[in-house]
Amino acid sequence: MASARPGTPENPLRVAIVGSGPAGLYAAGQLLGRDDPVVLVDVFDRLPTPWGLVRAGVAPDHPKIKSVTRVFEKTARKPGFRFHGNLEVGSDVTHEQLVNAYHAVIYAVGSAGDRRLGIDGEQLPGSHAATEFVAWYNGHPDYADLQFDLSCRRAVVVGNGNVALDVARMLALSTEELAATDIADHALEALRSSRIEEVVVLGRRGPAQVAFTNPELRELADLELADVIVHLADVQLDARSTAALADADGTTKRNVETLAQYAATPSSGRPRRIVLRFLASPVRIEGDGRVESITIARNELVAGADGVLRARPTGRTEQLETGLVLRSIGYVGTPLPGVPFDARRSTVLNQQGRVVDPDTGEPLCGVYVTGWIKRGPSGVIGTNKKCAQETTELLLEDCAQGRLVDPAGSADELLTLLHERTHVVDYAGWEAIDAHERSLGEPQGRPRVKLVRRAELLERARPLSPSATNRR
Repeated sequence: MASARPGTPENPLRVAIVGSGPAGLYAAGQLLGRDDPVVLVDVFDRLPTPWGLVRAGVAPDHPKIKSVTRVFEKTARKPGFRFHGNLEVGSDVTHEQLVNAYHAVIYAVGSAGDRRLGIDGEQLPGSHAATEFVAWYNGHPDYADLQFDLSCRRAVVVGNGNVALDVARMLALSTEELAATDIADHALEALRSSRIEEVVVLGRRGPAQVAFTNPELRELADLELADVIVHLADVQLDARSTAALADADGTTKRNVETLAQYAATPSSGRPRRIVLRFLASPVRIEGDGRVESITIARNELVAGADGVLRARPTGRTEQLETGLVLRSIGYVGTPLPGVPFDARRSTVLNQQGRVVDPDTGEPLCGVYVTGWIKRGPSGVIGTNKKCAQETTELLLEDCAQGRLVDPAGSADELLTLLHERTHVVDYAGWEAIDAHERSLGEPQGRPRVKLVRRAELLERARPLSPSATNRR
């Protein structure tokens, strides 16, 4: 007798989602928010904690952005949801095992790599990816032991996106401002003794081409200890940028206005400075055994054949003394074992969310992708909601059209095997971690004090009961 189609009460549509950040949780919420078909969702993450970059990427002084986790908590409490933390796809569990156990698998793993500058001296101690610095101050277990030299007077941040502003702001915040956040304790102590007085943020193009969101740019003016310095010459747009600005979006126009206001505001003499510089690209990092200076090329904007304004060196250079260089010029996705990858775009090979066979171009049965690993590192947290909706609608369409087939294996049997091999953290385990961190933070007037060692996190997580693997 043939089994019922996937999505019925007798044969629920079983979906594995790899990655518990916004992209994965939005997808889970959309799938579990429907009465038809009946869906069961298992979310896997390599860390013992969920929420991805909301926990490990959003700046500690942005609690309003972190409040999106309330939406994810509602999803996690829906019938049919299970969380399985401390499981890494590719080592603890394979793509083939997931495909064998679920009707559909959605990859929502983000873009964990960073782009390199490709200049001499980039490998010197004192030169880091901004992503490492962000993960360090946010208490990511893989980065808790990193060391950053904060004894220099000047730091240089390369990039003109929100992450560049985040790291510049974190270097300029007062101890009092930091102490009220959920910054990792090791980072709080290091920044407390920081001797950095000036943070220079370099953009290779002009103020009309920055990728900041305007609230991020404007909030720099609210720092207790830091002035924002923009040189008047840097905000004088050339003819091409002026023409382009007329048709630009509202964010671009507001950014140019904000930068002009900074340029017109005299310094108040605060002890720290954030200097925003444009048409400047690093060409060389130098030092005897570690970073001591960075050489910067002055650029001009030229229009390409496609009309896009690009930076071109003018031949003029200058040298800045610095002991810390943080590059923030973009994220890149990394390949997943067994999953087709588009090396040119650094994303999983896909069409609107359906993963495709690299040889035939046809969709792979039951394999999907969402978030940055689908579209590249663009947008804000909310952008992932629409992205996930596009993917889940295709998945549900494939289910309705009979394109999904029953898995050969059992999800519960796979999970039982995984629990025998490693310490898997379920959602109750995360809730125990969460409650403990909050209890540590409350006496200090902080949202939480993060556990930053994987062993500490696993110890705090409540062990699964023997029947939890099979309980929905």
